[in-house]
Amino acid sequence: MGCDPGLFEEIPIFSLLDADERAVLADQVELRHFAARERIYRAGDMGERAYVVLSGQVRVVVIDEDNQEVVLDTPGPGDIFGLTSMLSAEPHQSSAMALEDTAASEIARNDIETLLQRKPMAGLDMLTMVGRHFRNAQDLVRARAARNPNEVIQENLTLGDQLADAVARFGGSWRFIISFGVVLAAWVAVNLVLALRAWDPYPFILLNLFLSMLAAVQAPIIMMSQNRQDTKDRLRSELDFAVNKKAELEITQLAARLNRVEDRLDDLHEGLSKR
Repeated sequence: MGCDPGLFEEIPIFSLLDADERAVLADQVELRHFAARERIYRAGDMGERAYVVLSGQVRVVVIDEDNQEVVLDTPGPGDIFGLTSMLSAEPHQSSAMALEDTAASEIARNDIETLLQRKPMAGLDMLTMVGRHFRNAQDLVRARAARNPNEVIQENLTLGDQLADAVARFGGSWRFIISFGVVLAAWVAVNLVLALRAWDPYPFILLNLFLSMLAAVQAPIIMMSQNRQDTKDRLRSELDFAVNKKAELEITQLAARLNRVEDRLDDLHEGLSKR
């Protein structure tokens, strides 16, 4: 059972196909219906099929390293999912489930093979769109690499955190050292001049008390700011690791898909030459 060929006009990887090529593909696909909460595929299942949502909505999730469920996408009408695993002929790394009653067109690998056999030039159009997807992935990696850990932490700063940073900045500046030295010199000079009328005569016990209190309060505040700097460094390392890992995965998958498409085009070219 086929579908409307116009459906593929809005799907990036098929958007360059002409009307005849879309008609060939539309004749091959199957119409599937999924009930609400029905599992479409699980992580580890062979990725032999992709799906174009006609109605309803789907949730695509993956389990991260902390065993937490992360939502990758929520495809709606006109969106496609499961395409990466289908093109690379590798098991799914994510799971998909219908959030509501959903109708979808199922595209199998042999549907793509039939399209390439009948319309060999469609492979070049699809390869062009895969190349654009590869460039978009590179742009995404560069954008992720440009994330500033200071900005990420700034979003979650509390008033106390901002106050601690302000105290640490002032306490570690020449302005603090000079102004503190002036206050100490003035305190000592005034009390020496007043002699018997001084509020804090030598050996300046009150001054020592204030200095001890200041040190007791200032030290943990500065340590709070230093701990936040350690958090920034750790976040920067985690972002670098995540970007490198994502880049490696994206490049490996896209390279595999490009190699398979290129091999298929070579086979079609040889078959046409023999004919």
